[in-house]
Amino acid sequence: MAVKRKKAAKRKPAKKTKRKGGGGGLTKLQYSLSPELAEICGTKKASRPQVVKKLWAYIKAKKLQDSKNRRMINPDKKLGEVLGNRQISMLKMAGAISKHLKKA
Repeated sequence: MAVKRKKAAKRKPAKKTKRKGGGGGLTKLQYSLSPELAEICGTKKASRPQVVKKLWAYIKAKKLQDSKNRRMINPDKKLGEVLGNRQISMLKMAGAISKHLKKA
């Protein structure tokens, strides 16, 4: 005895919704910067990604990356007030700036 199988019902494809980028999460949260960090960034309030971006612009402009190991940063006097006066890894930089950020 043969068993008849039902054909699967045709489904309409789900509507694709466009995702709007940005506007939430880390980019939305604004912080008040310490005076030392504000001097480097040029602003008193910014989001964490904006601060990191401005720090990297400062590091590149002043050529503070170690020439042999590009992951290490050799802070000058101004940057040393924020990150500490020792050589620091770029991965530890984000943790070091958290002391200079306060929720606005």
